[in-house]
Amino acid sequence: MGDVASWAGSFIRDHMPDQHRDFFAALPFLVVAGGDGERWPWVTIIEGPAGFVSSPDPHRLSVMAELQPQDPLAGAFLPGSAIGILGIELATRRRNRLNGLIRAVGDGFAIDVRQSFGNCPQYIHERAWRRIERGRVAKARISHRLDLDQQARIAAADTFFIGSGHSAGGDRSSDGYDASHRGGPRGFVRVADDGKRLRIPDYAGNKYFNTIGNLVGDPRVGLLFVDFETGGLLHIAGRARVDWAPKDSHDPNALRMIEVAVEKVIDRPAALALRWSEDRAELQPLKVIDKVAESDRITSFHLASPDGAALPPFEAGQHLPIELRVPGQPDLIRRTYSFSGSSRAGTYRLSVKREDRGIASTFLHSEVEIGDMIEARPPAGDFTLPGGQGAIVLVSAGVGATPMLSLLHTAAADQPGRCIWFIHGTRDGRSHTFGAEVDALIGKHANIKRKVFYSTPCKTDIPGIDFDATGRVAAEDLLALGAGADAHYMLCGPARFLADIRAGLETGGVSPSHIHFETFGPSA
Repeated sequence: MGDVASWAGSFIRDHMPDQHRDFFAALPFLVVAGGDGERWPWVTIIEGPAGFVSSPDPHRLSVMAELQPQDPLAGAFLPGSAIGILGIELATRRRNRLNGLIRAVGDGFAIDVRQSFGNCPQYIHERAWRRIERGRVAKARISHRLDLDQQARIAAADTFFIGSGHSAGGDRSSDGYDASHRGGPRGFVRVADDGKRLRIPDYAGNKYFNTIGNLVGDPRVGLLFVDFETGGLLHIAGRARVDWAPKDSHDPNALRMIEVAVEKVIDRPAALALRWSEDRAELQPLKVIDKVAESDRITSFHLASPDGAALPPFEAGQHLPIELRVPGQPDLIRRTYSFSGSSRAGTYRLSVKREDRGIASTFLHSEVEIGDMIEARPPAGDFTLPGGQGAIVLVSAGVGATPMLSLLHTAAADQPGRCIWFIHGTRDGRSHTFGAEVDALIGKHANIKRKVFYSTPCKTDIPGIDFDATGRVAAEDLLALGAGADAHYMLCGPARFLADIRAGLETGGVSPSHIHFETFGPSA
């Protein structure tokens, strides 16, 4: 994990931005992690009617609901207890996380927020929810191993949630519990040893290592498998061991393997009034009309409606969820890629970086050609241009340039009087994407300026033409632009890059409300 803590800490807020507050308040359920009487981590779902979650201020989340008596965390939410919350919207693949301490409030509880941060949407399987009238609650079944029916449910699952705990002492904000989502193709979790052990592949993600870091310090873990059709909850408690270099993995795409020795199982049929379904009606076939190599590792795919009609509009900065049928894969491969083209084009452009061992990116680069079809869901995401007249500073590194280019096209067309800076960092000219396209926009719009950084330029790269500065983009470079107190900074790139830039801007006096960033992990 190296020095993750040194940069990830600056990426995590001690409060919820307004977007997160509104997001939590609109959810029909929360995924919750906490500790029982023996401080063993469990993870569960708490649900309620519309408005059961609210945020009176950026430092507090109120939850007006109670857990059922059979829930492993029933009675655990006492004043001062630590709690981890995952807010997840399966239909749109948005998610945000927080942890904090519980405060008693009426018929529910409040959470004093200690840490809050966004999460990448990769590996989330889209599902639409509905609510049914709650019937009689069935009695929970408790055991110390998984029976055949439970094993079958896990073998069919493409989603589960994991709860872990951490305590370094000294009342640190990082102490407490963490609730996290895990997704993959159906059957990605394997049951072994006659229901006594689980093998869970761990894929490329945001590299915060929240869960992995917790398990290194405390191997106790809670898992939750949801029966989305019946509302059933399967809680599992066990001890985890991380295999950092699995040699006999059932999933060659896993970077690590988490092995969980099962110690307790609580099976709660129809525990929820919520039901979920996969809405395939939203899927739209798109035709690949062009394929363009933008750099040594990034290729753009131009997509159009098969009948030639204009595609539905999107907002610059949004992303497109797609589904791929990859030979040799037992399930659909779902990924999300940012739009990189103009929102007014009537077609879509996705620019994809080829990742080592990446299923989707390798398939797209190597197998998908002009004339092929790709299925997609409607555009989603809220990383869009802020209002006002203050300058916009678009800051990216590597493939993070993709949404920035879309934002640049929109700002150039719709806000000709607004000062726009395009700041980009990459290795050298071979890895530099969209340079000519950006320069063409600058040539047509006097309000747009650029500053391109090459960390290790080649001998053939020309300063002042191909790039403007040697080194990596730093917050000091952005502050030196003199964009003004009203400027908004939009950041996209690797998590460490975002953390360093954000921390430096705030230290330099930029308001956190004027710093916007897109969080995502490698799109494998």
